[in-house]
Amino acid sequence: MRPETIALQPVIEAERFDLRPIRASDAGLIALYTSDRRLAEGTRAIPHPLPPGAAEAFVARALSEKRDEDIWVMDGAAHGQAEVLGLVSLMRMDRDQSEIGFWVAPGLWNTGYASEAVGAIVAANPHASRALFAEVFQDNAGSARVLVNAGFDYLGDAEAWSVARNAKVPTWTYMKKMG
Repeated sequence: MRPETIALQPVIEAERFDLRPIRASDAGLIALYTSDRRLAEGTRAIPHPLPPGAAEAFVARALSEKRDEDIWVMDGAAHGQAEVLGLVSLMRMDRDQSEIGFWVAPGLWNTGYASEAVGAIVAANPHASRALFAEVFQDNAGSARVLVNAGFDYLGDAEAWSVARNAKVPTWTYMKKMG
């Protein structure tokens, strides 16, 4: 990755970790966490079981100069924690809008890490977005609370395909107007 590309994705400080750009060395912990069926089934794109090389391919896509999604790692190393606690991402959309996504290592669920990460991304607004969108599966009330607590408003119901579940899953869609 070119240094000027890295500069476009800033390090964002949170209270208990830093949000930093993903790096190749993160693949092992990402594979460990995303191989958990519960985590995979909470996402649209993570398969279960996780195929060999899937985490490395994900990291390679995240590091591509042609990516349309910026991914930050919740890095707790400076605070005596693991280098990878979870991920938060922003996918560029049209009209200065972005879609936020996030997951936290299963052992850290219900500890406020997701709320802290989403809050830090919202406060920093690194894409200078006019609006942020998010979608959660309706059986994931915890992630819905994260969004509501970060100031997102409910827009409506939809459905999305989950690779891990091999099924369409009902979703709730949220939006937060920025600035």
